[in-house]
Amino acid sequence: MSAAPSSFSTSSPSLALLALEPLRGMADYCHALLTPTPVPRGDGHPVIVFPGLGGGPLSTRPLRRFLNKSGYVSHDWGQGLNTGPHGDFDDWLDKLDAHLIDVHSAHGRSVSLIGWSLGGVYARELAKRSGKLVRQVITLGTPFADLTANNHASTAYRFLNGDTSQLTPKMQRRLRQCPPVPTTAMYSKTDGIVPWQACMETASAMSESVEASGASHLGLGTHPKVLRIVADRLAQREGRWRPMKTLN
Repeated sequence: MSAAPSSFSTSSPSLALLALEPLRGMADYCHALLTPTPVPRGDGHPVIVFPGLGGGPLSTRPLRRFLNKSGYVSHDWGQGLNTGPHGDFDDWLDKLDAHLIDVHSAHGRSVSLIGWSLGGVYARELAKRSGKLVRQVITLGTPFADLTANNHASTAYRFLNGDTSQLTPKMQRRLRQCPPVPTTAMYSKTDGIVPWQACMETASAMSESVEASGASHLGLGTHPKVLRIVADRLAQREGRWRPMKTLN
């Protein structure tokens, strides 16, 4: 487990890491297919998975399949392709909140939220709005600590969405606030899309940052170490969350 830095460089990941992202992401996907990851058996509680920018049900399918095989009931986020929030941010979150309420009602159990990259912002904000419905939050390479930091996703965001007007200093402060539920922020120092330092959470009794060493940004949904960390976090008994011990 790592503590979030008090300050960090906002330089983008190197162009070399960026260039290797597709190849490394595909390698992680193939490894996940060929080499099953042994993990603790889940307790059957529901998990909603939120995709990263430009992703959707297809990009999160391997992770959701892994969750189902591990003993959980996974759910897609229900909004198709993630092109970013449209219209007022809080009005847009209402749609995601309605889906969370539906999943909670269908299972009669609190729901874990896993968000990949931009999807992690949604997961965190939903937990702040509807914490009584949320068991825990896990983010995968989500730069919530500084969404304005130099990164290689900003151009894609402007192309897909075009509206960055809501990312004010006030909104930035809001997004940095930790949800009132157990929260794990995963980061990788070999992330080729976003600066890993911006993906870290301040350590507390209910929050932690965990390094997924060796993972690419595009491979965060399939990298073996990411899957082991996710399974370890989800397997904790409800109400007895503890910070993670080192995985071998």
